[in-house]
Amino acid sequence: MSDIRWFADTDDNHSQWYVERMRDLAAEGADLAGEARLVNAMVAPGSRILDAGCGPGRTSAVLHALGHRVVGVDVDPVLIEAARADHPGPTWLVADLATLDLVALGEPEPFDAAVLAGNVIAFVAPETETQVLSSVRRQVRADGFIVVGFHTERLDVAVFDENVVAAGLTLEHRFATWDLRPWANDADFAVSILRVP
Repeated sequence: MSDIRWFADTDDNHSQWYVERMRDLAAEGADLAGEARLVNAMVAPGSRILDAGCGPGRTSAVLHALGHRVVGVDVDPVLIEAARADHPGPTWLVADLATLDLVALGEPEPFDAAVLAGNVIAFVAPETETQVLSSVRRQVRADGFIVVGFHTERLDVAVFDENVVAAGLTLEHRFATWDLRPWANDADFAVSILRVP
């Protein structure tokens, strides 16, 4: 369980706190679907989508409700348990993104797209960013895409771009928000669309 950064920085109750936080935001009517709206706009109806680092399932749930075939993966069993309880429909799996092998987990069909929302890439264990991007890339079909969003204070964009190249991916577009505001070098958030060759 030590392979994501927040476990080193918070107490043992962080996962449950995060579950309750997401539930509270949903109950308050907060917009938790921005990432899903972007992915939905980029894929055909009924696409197969991987939510890599899905947490308690907010993005997967929206994509599933829109008719996509969604698999949510997270290393934290507490978050996956909450996803199963709150959002029946998608397939939920506990797995480490750095060593992800969905064929071995009974999901052999390639994905049309993958999404890493909620700072996932900035929370993986240090020095595993390329490994995570590579293992997610292996799950996505040729000419599919991966969308990655993160706060730039958590992960340097230039370092991320090096990881992208090392993982065999191509940066196709970058925006400053999930609702596609233009990218600028001083932006505090980056949404990168990566193409799988």
